[in-house]
Amino acid sequence: MNETKKRTVRIGGASGFWGDSSVGAPQLVAGGRIDYLVFDYLAELTMSILGAARLKKPELGYATDFVTVAMKSVLGDVVAKGIRVVSNAGGVNPQGCADALRALAAEQGIEVKIAVVTGDDVMPLLPRLRATAPPIRELQSGMPLPAKVVTANAYLGAMPIKAALDAGAQIVITGRCVDSAVTLGILMHEFGWKADDYDRLAGGSLAGHIIECGCQATGGLHTDWQDVPDWAHIGYPIVECEADGGFIVTKPEGTGGLVAPQVVAEQMLYEIGDPETYLLPDVVCDFTQVEITQAGSQRVRVQRARGRAPTDSYKVCATYADGFKTSAQLTLVGFDAAAKARRTGEAILERVGELLRARGLAGFSRINLEILGAESGYGPHAQAMALATREAILRLTACHTHKAALELLAREIASAGTSFAPGTTGAGGRAGASPLIRQYAFLLGKSQVRPKVYLDGRALDLVDADSPPPPPRPAPDATVAEAAPSTWREPANAVTVPLIRLAWARSGDKGNTSNIGVIARKPEWLELLRSQLTPDRVAQYLAHLVRGPVARYELPGIHAFNFVCENALDGGGMASLRNDALGKEMAQILLSMPVSVPAGTTGMSLALGASFPERTEGRP
Repeated sequence: MNETKKRTVRIGGASGFWGDSSVGAPQLVAGGRIDYLVFDYLAELTMSILGAARLKKPELGYATDFVTVAMKSVLGDVVAKGIRVVSNAGGVNPQGCADALRALAAEQGIEVKIAVVTGDDVMPLLPRLRATAPPIRELQSGMPLPAKVVTANAYLGAMPIKAALDAGAQIVITGRCVDSAVTLGILMHEFGWKADDYDRLAGGSLAGHIIECGCQATGGLHTDWQDVPDWAHIGYPIVECEADGGFIVTKPEGTGGLVAPQVVAEQMLYEIGDPETYLLPDVVCDFTQVEITQAGSQRVRVQRARGRAPTDSYKVCATYADGFKTSAQLTLVGFDAAAKARRTGEAILERVGELLRARGLAGFSRINLEILGAESGYGPHAQAMALATREAILRLTACHTHKAALELLAREIASAGTSFAPGTTGAGGRAGASPLIRQYAFLLGKSQVRPKVYLDGRALDLVDADSPPPPPRPAPDATVAEAAPSTWREPANAVTVPLIRLAWARSGDKGNTSNIGVIARKPEWLELLRSQLTPDRVAQYLAHLVRGPVARYELPGIHAFNFVCENALDGGGMASLRNDALGKEMAQILLSMPVSVPAGTTGMSLALGASFPERTEGRP
């Protein structure tokens, strides 16, 4: 039954990925005063790992930590307190996850109603899709559907979750759905939102987006990390959601971390593209006018998300195998450590290349040699003192169609310990070769996908979830920064400072695309940033990493820009050979970009190499 009389619904986000800390669920259940507990476990890479696990053992294929760690520790309290749970821990085997949870409940003597959402697995459709015209094409690269697909799952929306809760489920386990749907489904159930309440759906989706990455909403990965207290006891996020789509972000009392407008703004920009056209299965969101304000100690209000009708397609994420890869590391210590590491790596690759030719094998299809500790990610912007480091890590990564070629490389790396540079150490065990899994995203008409919900084995009627969406309204023109020319002019007394003095930033990934959200520390600095952080200049500064175009979008509601960098992650995910395959470093590197400001703008020393930015107050 929908409880539309509720003024607010408190939802705690206990997990941001499969592997997140085990403290989230107990912390929220014990001290969060929550109505719902949600878990997000899935990423594209996770789906391929789960698919491989199910091939080996049919009863697996789900995020086992959800059952054996999280729910084992809180199931009794969750049921006793009337807290309901929604999780996408089902992966590629949601029914298997539910069976394991039922076994746990029986072991603990607890009765609980469990619903399972299926229908996201589109592998059975692939033979027919290969024969259709026009052929399936990958969204970013345009390549045709690969021959050997490992997994293929549609990103479902919130309607099946709503249906499960409407039917009385206490715990809902899904397969692949968009991360924010676990929260939106709850709010549609609680407030009785309809499929065409687009502004409310956008607000609920934003609430889910804020908490889907766990502590990133409460100080994790914050630009001003030194201002975030008590990392060891950081609080997991809670959203207090209201019927109009607005919400408060907070955390359990007495926990560490920081809930502040700039922290929430960083998370809002995390892993999105055009903020005016953020595509989800239930709604197309417009976040450009969102306002984020302090609403008390460790409380931030978020409002003014807008929405419009969704498209008639689901995004499908498939994965496929493309040969093998290995990655190995050595530590070099002493004078000129970085130079020694580079020469060591080049010598190893030269030797192994000759051995491969002697054995009639082709050379490596891709190679990446990185010197960690010498600012290799900064490319031409690396500081001279970093190159003079006395401790560096050589990281060698390579791909090949034959596993034996990579095993040869792994074996030869160890020889550097006695053959090459003094101070070579830290080889550890021999690196193994693993399948190289690539992502492949495409669109599939919603009419071809049929979500299903089972409550304790009984199929539910999903009229709303199966019905086609209303015709989509045309999207407005993208709010690119070039549409708002800058009025800022460089003064005669300009000095140079790193961007971090003027902005907060966070970066994320979607396949081979990286986005970098940049938020002005003060609203009046937005004009200055608009004039200097042009797409061309950002592309030039990151040219050693970004191989495709860079687009800039503006979010005037929080005085921010979002830069979307294509072909930026060397393939992204497991396909990338970089140490940073997920673009986590991109914002940190961009924050080192020199910008010109009037002398005295930041009120402190303006040396480019200073360690920390000025502390500033004010809302994004």
